[in-house]
Amino acid sequence: MSRGFTLLEVLVALAIVALGVLTMVQLSAHGLRLLRTSEDYQEAVRLADHLARAAEPDRERVDTGQQGALRWERRISLMSVPDELTPGAGPKPRLYTVSVAVAWGSRRTLELTSLHAAVETSDGEATESALR
Repeated sequence: MSRGFTLLEVLVALAIVALGVLTMVQLSAHGLRLLRTSEDYQEAVRLADHLARAAEPDRERVDTGQQGALRWERRISLMSVPDELTPGAGPKPRLYTVSVAVAWGSRRTLELTSLHAAVETSDGEATESALR
């Protein structure tokens, strides 16, 4: 009758525990990487939304900049409005696309596009509304 464990049984048990601990450490590290990626993506979404809302489309142009680790480009382009969508009399509406691309890291990019409609009033000023 033997009491206790043999050396082989102890080594096998330690190997199983070590494998479990190693797996948990790897899962934890992977979770932290995913959390960081999610934070970067959220920051890029906030910046893209801010840039799209702050755009004042009055002509076609391209703006670029950087905010922290985020690089961005905003393109404002005039779109043609079909004749059947324009009123017969009065001011002709202008439709602009505002495209914002935010890049970070080596291969991460987020793109957001919105439409802005502008109509000239009788006094020559343009009024704008965003169509998102």
